[in-house]
Amino acid sequence: MARSTSLEIVSELVANVLTIEVAEGDRVEAGDTVVLLESMKMEIPMLAERAGTVTAVKVTVGDVVQDGDVLVVLD
Repeated sequence: MARSTSLEIVSELVANVLTIEVAEGDRVEAGDTVVLLESMKMEIPMLAERAGTVTAVKVTVGDVVQDGDVLVVLD
């Protein structure tokens, strides 16, 4: 059985989606900001943990996300 190499980037807190910095098909490097969240007037960048290609963007600007919600999927 093939092992999945997908990586889900998830929210670490309840926050609003301020900006989305990537689109499906984009190539990202480790450390790139993929989504910018806002919580309590603080901006929190969500970073790619490794290089990869964006296969899905699961949020839109203005969404309220919960701790553990998937934001972006990399392959």
